[in-house]
Amino acid sequence: MSNKIELCKDAEALANIAFIGQTLGPFYLNDPVQDDIDDLFGAIAALDIKEAAVAWPFVAEALVEPSLALMQQGLEKGHTDDGLLWEYRRLFVGPLAKPAPPWGSVYTDHEGVIFGETAMALRRWMIEQAIERPDDVDMPDDHIGLMLLLMAWLAENNPEVLEEFLKGHFLTWSTHFLKQLIDATEQPFYRGLASLTRFSLEGIQAYAGIDVVYPRFYR
Repeated sequence: MSNKIELCKDAEALANIAFIGQTLGPFYLNDPVQDDIDDLFGAIAALDIKEAAVAWPFVAEALVEPSLALMQQGLEKGHTDDGLLWEYRRLFVGPLAKPAPPWGSVYTDHEGVIFGETAMALRRWMIEQAIERPDDVDMPDDHIGLMLLLMAWLAENNPEVLEEFLKGHFLTWSTHFLKQLIDATEQPFYRGLASLTRFSLEGIQAYAGIDVVYPRFYR
């Protein structure tokens, strides 16, 4: 790509990447009723959508605005609404089979399993970079929510390897998964969340000129 930049030296871009990861990641990891992310749900519900769409980094206003509108629509009954709760559990918890599993290796491993080879490759890379897993995490590292938070952490703490992470471990499967999640969700909040996440990651890729070699997808 012609617009290649040194992402690790672009302070504004790094701050924006951290913002995206910290803002969107928790929604994939936290039950809207049982977990303490009330402030994040409240912030989305209170947004002036037009102003937020203009300010959202890396993505055209015309793409951000409908995504945020869907998220607000999904919160019309509040974040403790049963419809939001059960959609979160259907998509990310179970016990039934998830329509769009949130782990990268499900799509990139020929056996379609969690803890597949791409998940193990990410784990080895994290060990090489001396990146520690949170003590309270009991799921594979390639969960979409964990990957967004790791992206944010790298932007703030180890930007020299951020592009390597994006190119080799995250952007390889994120769009493929998020397209499936958009099709699978029946609740506006999570459809908007998936769309905004997809556009944000694709925007980061385009801004930084990151050439990604996409794997074969098995799902």
